[in-house]
Amino acid sequence: MYYVYILRCTDNSLYTGTAKDIKKRLSEHFNQSKKRAKYTKSHTPEKAEAVWKCQNKSDALKLEYRLKELTKSEKETLIKDNVAPESICLKLSGLLFERLNAEEIMA
Repeated sequence: MYYVYILRCTDNSLYTGTAKDIKKRLSEHFNQSKKRAKYTKSHTPEKAEAVWKCQNKSDALKLEYRLKELTKSEKETLIKDNVAPESICLKLSGLLFERLNAEEIMA
């Protein structure tokens, strides 16, 4: 399994990433590990907003790419309503992914 996630940072920016071991990767971000992303070194993550589970690495990387193409407003809609903006629905067809509860993963 692979995971795609969106983090909200203290400056209200959003960071999107992928991981094979989601708990380990989130821990690296939140505990300021040297292995955290360059972006989260200068934008302190505050909370995990959304997490998706993908069947394989290819789907996870494609989903991450599509999410990074979204505007911040579209990402906010996706986080809040769990509805993919129309602009990417067709691009996501064929990918296997499932949204998970980010709060449960952080527990």
